[in-house]
Amino acid sequence: MIKIAIVEDDKTQSELLSDYIKRYGKENGCDFVITCFDKARQFTDAFDRNFDIAFLDIELPDGNGMELAEKLREKDKKVIIIFVTNLAQYAVKGYKVRAFDFIVKPISYYNFALNFPNALECLENNKEVELWVKNNDGKRRLTASQILYVEVMAHYLTYHTKEGTFTALGSIASVADELKGASFSFCNRCYLVNLKYVTQVTQTQVSVGDEWLQISRRKRADFLEDLNDYLAGGN
Repeated sequence: MIKIAIVEDDKTQSELLSDYIKRYGKENGCDFVITCFDKARQFTDAFDRNFDIAFLDIELPDGNGMELAEKLREKDKKVIIIFVTNLAQYAVKGYKVRAFDFIVKPISYYNFALNFPNALECLENNKEVELWVKNNDGKRRLTASQILYVEVMAHYLTYHTKEGTFTALGSIASVADELKGASFSFCNRCYLVNLKYVTQVTQTQVSVGDEWLQISRRKRADFLEDLNDYLAGGN
């Protein structure tokens, strides 16, 4: 379910854009939850990293859409911002807040449907990989970016995270499968490493966070290849 905010003081324009999103969803089998706001303050008060895409009008009765986007970026670095405006000159300023796109009024469904898939693709690429860790106390949800590395010993998995360690029964092969799409690699059969946190590599060890882990001869070539691919990707 994709959550979309429309911040537009013109009710006709807001309803038109909302109708376009719903129509696109029906035609392409997508589910959207749309919330409309007619004031900047109303939107900022409601926002708590719970929107995936935000359509922002530039001219609002209680503020400027560009200023609103700056405040939004302070709270959420990943939300996709699309400006809806009849002021094309603001497009250059949009780079400052990493706006994904600009839609110039009047909006036609053809132009909307042509560009909206790009935003959805970007959203999909930015999705955080998540997994649930089960232990005696219940379940805990972890995101890939929280995990420094996963360690296995005698069928017990230890998740080393920025918030501490969490232990559970399980298979490290299953965890590796769940984390596909995130940047993880085995430095040996006991350690699945988040390449994001690698700070140094020697002939036999890799520094992950504040710890040094052993690199096995069998895994070394594949691990270094994965690390080089990760770094080449600009991550």
